Amino acid sequence: MTIEKVEEGLHRNRQRLELATFGMGCFWGPEARFGSMAGVIRTRVGFAGGTMPSPTYRQMADHTETIQIEFDPQQISYEEVLKEFWQNHYPNRDNYKGRQYISLLHYHTDQQRQIIKKVLPEMESRLGELIETEISSFTQFTLAEERHQKYYLKRYPKALEQLKELYPDSRFLTDSTFAARLNGFVKGFGTKDSMLKEISQWSIGEDEKAYLTELFAMMKW
Repeated sequence: MTIEKVEEGLHRNRQRLELATFGMGCFWGPEARFGSMAGVIRTRVGFAGGTMPSPTYRQMADHTETIQIEFDPQQISYEEVLKEFWQNHYPNRDNYKGRQYISLLHYHTDQQRQIIKKVLPEMESRLGELIETEISSFTQFTLAEERHQKYYLKRYPKALEQLKELYPDSRFLTDSTFAARLNGFVKGFGTKDSMLKEISQWSIGEDEKAYLTELFAMMKW
């Protein structure tokens, strides 16, 4: 069984998928949080918002730790993504490392920009203060080094060994929906029952559902 075969149904309608790009502090936690959400097809962490070409984790310069998600708007709306973004970090905190951990939001379309304008006052009212998130049009996103992708899942070597058939190369974890869910699960988002229920509803073949269900149910952490 290959990861392409397992997930081909989830990626079948790529033309309708949308991107969302944002920074909300250290990127490991947000990737796990959003990776656990139904409708989010892919999560990746990297760097955005700055001017230096080809930033790295050790040489980030004026860039910010950022997460980029690909989501199905028929399952989760951009408005829901924004509310999850603002509800789960403090957008006005001092940043002791320059721009590394600032609250950052890049919109990809004019429609996203309009939704941001609509949601922002509501979230300010909920927080009881003005939001200082840096908001601008998307320009670039540089993928972080492989070791930062699905960071929490990679802290479980026993689990990775059990996933070898599906992910013979750990780089395959980066774009995988199943890996995104596992990364969220080990961070404490969702339950075993909720994972199994979602897999049963995925638009993939019955053989693939059975394979993932058995694999997840039998995993030792």
